This record gives sequence, C-alpha cells and structure tokens, in this order.
Amino acid sequence: MPKGYVIAELRVTDVGEFRGYRDAVLATIEAYGGRFLVRGGAPKLLEGSDPVGHAVVVVEFDSPERAMEWYNSGEYQRILPIRLRSSEARVTLATGVPPA
Repeated sequence: MPKGYVIAELRVTDVGEFRGYRDAVLATIEAYGGRFLVRGGAPKLLEGSDPVGHAVVVVEFDSPERAMEWYNSGEYQRILPIRLRSSEARVTLATGVPPA
C-alpha cells in the first residue's frame, strides 16, 4: 500500500500563539502512526514563483487513508484553529508510489 504524505508550506504570523500548536501537534501525529520527514527550515525555491511560506513540513503516514484519519481526528481538529489563527498555509495530501 502506498504511503500518504501531508505536505505543508507555512508562514507563521503569530509566533507566540503558534507555539501552542507546535507543542501539541506531534502527539496527534504519532497517535495515527505518522512521523515527520521534514519539519521547518527555510525552503529554497528552484522553480515557480510566490512561495507560500517560510517553512516546509512533510509528515509520512502508512497510507493516504491514515493521513486523512489523522487530519479529521478530534485530536487534530481541536488544535487546528490555533494554526489557522497563527499562520498562513497551503496543506496538501500526496500519495506515495506503491512499493515495487
């Protein structure tokens, strides 16, 4: 089964408030078997224009379905308003290549 990847480009607009989200999100991800592959850092734009954010986050889950279970979970939905208030983001779900 292919992996599921949640990819976020984000720009934090309120560092103090965002800290509450950052401190709580890992436990929600781990509860659904997810793990960070990339967490923060300044991305380097190689093509295109208008980058959305100053940081990129990539979270791997065992499947796209499991990623959506995490995203729609009560645990994550409780902290999501903090991120929505304290950052601008583009968040997508990508399906990995099935194992050979």
